[in-house]
Amino acid sequence: MTKKQREMDIAANPLYHDTWKLLKKYRDVVWSLELSVQQVRNRFEIEYGSSIEDFLESVYLAGVDLSGSDIEHHAKCIERSHRMLKLLDSSIELLRNKHKNGETYYWLLYYTFLSPQQLKNVEEIIEQLRPHIWDISFRTYYRRRQEAIEALSSILWGYTSKESMEILEKFVPETGSGT
Repeated sequence: MTKKQREMDIAANPLYHDTWKLLKKYRDVVWSLELSVQQVRNRFEIEYGSSIEDFLESVYLAGVDLSGSDIEHHAKCIERSHRMLKLLDSSIELLRNKHKNGETYYWLLYYTFLSPQQLKNVEEIIEQLRPHIWDISFRTYYRRRQEAIEALSSILWGYTSKESMEILEKFVPETGSGT
């Protein structure tokens, strides 16, 4: 199975689909967010001769309504992207600090999706992982990457796998009595 086929298998699986897409876009979103913020800052300095913070403070003090303006639209787009990144970052930190394989999963996700510079291929990723995961092979990399995405999915979207529900049912059986 080729690398592209493996990626397509993961991306097609409903359990991983949203998390896979989110991780694949992470670097692009970070880059786009940084560019947007920089462009808005530059635009304000050119058009208004002040920083965004100073401008917004003066607008707020003056009671000006920015509803429907380009300024409001840019601010909302930047805020939405920022919230998405913050959610992903906090979920990754939770995975890293609380999951039994958290440190391993963190480094797999970091070098595969999150590092500022995308590595060229799996060989480079594995080379970077060796100080953190000493016995990493290609097969182990793909298997553990899938596990890491599954674990992150459970944090992001909730943990509702059939196996967990079956175990939960044994400990806390549902009763038909409505109590």
